Amino acid sequence: MSGAAQAEVLQAAADLVARFGAHDVEAYFAAFAPDATFIFHSTPEILYSRTAYEELWHTWETRDKFRVLGCRSTEPRVIVHGDTAIFTHRVETRVAFGPDETTANERETIVFRRSKNGDWLAIHEHLSPAETLGDPT
Repeated sequence: MSGAAQAEVLQAAADLVARFGAHDVEAYFAAFAPDATFIFHSTPEILYSRTAYEELWHTWETRDKFRVLGCRSTEPRVIVHGDTAIFTHRVETRVAFGPDETTANERETIVFRRSKNGDWLAIHEHLSPAETLGDPT
């Protein structure tokens, strides 16, 4: 594993989270490849492209008055496999739906791919609730 690649992915992930937390929609979506896929525990469907996610986001904004108020990442970890990297972390996100604010505590995996120009773009995002289910035994 390249220490330089690991640092680059950590920076790409930090930038993505900062853009999301600032509700900088254009810059946030620019961090994803057009063919990126998305699995969110809060939506029933898998989103098979960045465009599909952008359309859903637009619906949230217009119908639900959705706004990201802040986002905090903890416990970041990166595993690099050549031109692919897996980033995991815990994420606390404050959002508003109209006048109502809520905080979500989640675990997230983002898969990155190194582009031809050397940048790391997100190609898959998966969010899960951070609550544990307890001892299964």
